[in-house]
Amino acid sequence: MLREMKRWENIHLTGINRLPAHTDFYRYQNIEEALQFNKEKSNGYTLLDGVWKFLFLEAPEFSPLGFEKKDFPVDAFDEITVPGCWQLQGYGKMHYTDVLYPFPINPPFVPQENPTGIYFRELEIDDLTDLFILKFNGVDSAFDLYINGQHAGFSKVSRLPSEFDITPFVKKGKNRITVRVYQFSDGTYLEDQDMWWLSGIFRSVELFKINRNTLQDVYVETLPDEHYHDFTLKLAGAFFTDHVKKIKANLLYQEEMVDSFFIDVQAGGFEAEQVIKNPHLWNAEEPHLYKLVLEYELADGGKEVVPLRIGFRAVEIIDNEICVNGKRVFFNGVNRHDAHPKTGRTVTYTDMLQDVLLMKQHNINAVRTAHYPNNDAFYDLCDLYGLYVIDEADLECHGLENTGNYNWLSDHEGWEKQYVDRAVRMVKRDRNHPSVMMWSLGNESGAGRNFTSMYHAIKDIDSTRLVHYEGDRVAAYSDVYTTMYTRLSALEEIGLDAEGKKPHILCEYGHAMGNGPGGLTEYQEMMRKYPRLQGGFIWEWCDHGIESVNENGEIFYLYGGDYGDFPTNGNFCIDGLVFPDKTPSPGLLEYKKVIEPIVTEEVDLQELKIKVKNRYDFRNLVGVLVNIVVKSFDIVIEETDMKLPAIGPQEEWEIVLPINLEKAILYENVRIYLSYHEPEDRLHAQKGHMITKESFLLSSTIVEKTVKRISDGGNYTTIEISDKPTVLTLENNIFKLEFSKVYGTLKSFVVEGEEVISKGPEVTLWRAAIDNDMYKKDEWIHKYFLKQAKEQVDTLTYRVSEEYVNIEITKYLSTVNQAWGFALVYQYRITKDGALNLHVKGSKVIRGKEIPEMLPRIGLTMHLNKEYSDVTWYGRGESESYQDSKRSQEIGLYRNTVEGMHTDYVYPQENGSRSDTSFIALAKGEDAYLVNFKKEYDFTVHDYDTTALEEAKHRGNIKKSPYNVLTIDYKQSGLGSNSCGEEQLPPYRAAVEDFHIQFELRKINKADLIEESKYFVAR
Repeated sequence: MLREMKRWENIHLTGINRLPAHTDFYRYQNIEEALQFNKEKSNGYTLLDGVWKFLFLEAPEFSPLGFEKKDFPVDAFDEITVPGCWQLQGYGKMHYTDVLYPFPINPPFVPQENPTGIYFRELEIDDLTDLFILKFNGVDSAFDLYINGQHAGFSKVSRLPSEFDITPFVKKGKNRITVRVYQFSDGTYLEDQDMWWLSGIFRSVELFKINRNTLQDVYVETLPDEHYHDFTLKLAGAFFTDHVKKIKANLLYQEEMVDSFFIDVQAGGFEAEQVIKNPHLWNAEEPHLYKLVLEYELADGGKEVVPLRIGFRAVEIIDNEICVNGKRVFFNGVNRHDAHPKTGRTVTYTDMLQDVLLMKQHNINAVRTAHYPNNDAFYDLCDLYGLYVIDEADLECHGLENTGNYNWLSDHEGWEKQYVDRAVRMVKRDRNHPSVMMWSLGNESGAGRNFTSMYHAIKDIDSTRLVHYEGDRVAAYSDVYTTMYTRLSALEEIGLDAEGKKPHILCEYGHAMGNGPGGLTEYQEMMRKYPRLQGGFIWEWCDHGIESVNENGEIFYLYGGDYGDFPTNGNFCIDGLVFPDKTPSPGLLEYKKVIEPIVTEEVDLQELKIKVKNRYDFRNLVGVLVNIVVKSFDIVIEETDMKLPAIGPQEEWEIVLPINLEKAILYENVRIYLSYHEPEDRLHAQKGHMITKESFLLSSTIVEKTVKRISDGGNYTTIEISDKPTVLTLENNIFKLEFSKVYGTLKSFVVEGEEVISKGPEVTLWRAAIDNDMYKKDEWIHKYFLKQAKEQVDTLTYRVSEEYVNIEITKYLSTVNQAWGFALVYQYRITKDGALNLHVKGSKVIRGKEIPEMLPRIGLTMHLNKEYSDVTWYGRGESESYQDSKRSQEIGLYRNTVEGMHTDYVYPQENGSRSDTSFIALAKGEDAYLVNFKKEYDFTVHDYDTTALEEAKHRGNIKKSPYNVLTIDYKQSGLGSNSCGEEQLPPYRAAVEDFHIQFELRKINKADLIEESKYFVAR
């Protein structure tokens, strides 16, 4: 017996009674109202969002008899908010997977346990003269619509709108809308994107009461002449009936009339062309928009006005390069999901606007709607604020990759209709948006004939844009050659292989999971090096954490597995440049700097010459405000402003800085800080917004740290030594220092009666693993046992002089069952004024063939007095930095607290490093301990230890320690992107290598910090 073919399992059925897809527009009574573009004030518009009655079922078959009837009793049912995802309103189960389908693969069939939600709403209608169009902007994954007991329609494709003419089913007075939504359908096999499985009516529901003779669709093209000077404005469209015979078209720019012309309508359809002389052109940097207002008369004598925002721009491949208006462009992009920590896939206009503003403010110029069409309002925002868009079809069947037949559906002719439907509906909705550069056929779905059909279907509708699909390895049905997470060496090969080849973009790279990504500078340099490489898109924009509150009222975020969901990909959904609440991560700050549109290079600072490069594709830098600050540590020597001259796109200019060099060189360690600011308000940022920054060191002012002997005026007594079998004690009237002779470690350091160090220093090779360590972590822990690295004491000797005592401890550092390690020499010097100087030398020992290619770090860690919690350092800041992710953090003098040095990643991991540091000071009031480095090192300081960080799985769960943990790194491995991308590059890897670390710790008055940092007391 064959299984019954259910509507939601019928691959030959894409919809019932669903209206043809069309562009988004709204109708108004007059031009004044139309130009406000407020859809809620448009003719006959009603928003049906709000509270609906709701019945949740285990499967559709459990639907009560007659549920669709107008008089079916619903008062006792629950209430649910529309739009919204039912899992986040207490129904069904939360489940996150990256690749896997959450059920057995048996297309087109889905499990009998198919969670179903039935929504009910009353609708009041007082006049039946017009048409009533009901629009669902997003329903996951398929649904049936009933009006007053009659079946009014069926649709699938979760993230595209579905419209129904419900006029035949409504009557005057109260009407019942019933919507039965199925979590799983045959369409689910094509919607296996990397995200939470969330269901329901998750986008707005709208009702349009429209005239029976009104406009049904309108399509706009802008075609350039050969010089991109004049453009032909092409319009085509159709009305519901053939009543309208003429349209008046008005073209406005900034409220000024540019042109006005009439269009003839024949048999309900129209086509027209009008040459527009020298229009302002649209691009992401200068998003000039025009308003095209269409006027026509209706049968009842009334007038209707339809406004459109349009941009004059052309997207082409010229000489194998992607061009906008004839100019090559470069994409500094990001992939974006709909994500909100409380409402999941349901996002508001305000949420989308926040995303767009943050992207623009961080120099991002492009977005890929991964992996589905977004709400239509998002494209309006991209048009208005200026973002290039890759508009991606709601199509991904990633789980099939694990079956060994990745092309199962994509090369199956029975599914062709489903594939083409998803492409055509997307294009027909979004084709009036100038921001859309490319149509994407989907993501991670193998290859096959159905993509060829999609490509041709799109080109038949819109030949003015490019088509993209990363899974097309030979670019047969893709106008660009696209790869993802391509390693640098392979990317260079693509760049070199350019002759006659299609342009290349990285549709995903730089996996922004947890602490990272690193290595973005190298990617940017590589992509800028070869003309064929035209940029890329970071994965991804936002962490998909779900907000929760702990017993202390603190917000933290849940991820896969926290709901008992299995199988799951855990915190793989926490991979964004912004945290769930849209707070920028250190990764976003770094990306902003790496993709800076204004690059500053030193030419000759002794003559104050710099070079400014304009990396914008269209914008001239004329008038950009440059703030110049000349500083020596915390002393501002001079501050001034200047405006940039006219520097055209892709041009560079040498500039002499207007500062007093003779005055500057009188100071020490002088740095020149440049920051570039918007000279006027822009849509995305206020006047003064910082575009980018750079700093330079005046090399002639560098001061080398010098040795300073102990002052004879100090009241210091002779150092007394107590040498017992297990403990060596050094003591005078200033300090007391204890060493364990058994373990060869410093046990305690007390200064003026207060313990400063309670443990350490000791060499550490371990860090709390970051997400980008995920493929190395197991080997580090279970093969090389790096967490178990221990020091074994060999010798401990000391030598006494009048002003100090030298202690030398030799050790061997290795770990379980390893034939490699380090021969260590600890050289302590304690002076009679209480200054502790330590020089640790490590020599690699290799007596076998099995050694780790990379170590997490080589550093010294120690426990310090927790009361000294105010931190000052001279190095990179203010935010964290690592050796492969530090360009955004300038060297300078910074202050924070130990608690403030923590970066609160959703999934706790190594964080808070400050790179290229000369000294740090930990203070309590006016007392401070200066940790002065012999050379520049990286450091972290936290109020918890590594074990506590590893045990905590969420924010707020890190157990605090009774001490502060300071780690000074000879080298900490970089961040890389290897949770899904490039490993840490060789220059940024710690290895089994020789090393040395030298620093000095002594008590000072905080006010004397800068002066004290310039010398060591001894050595």
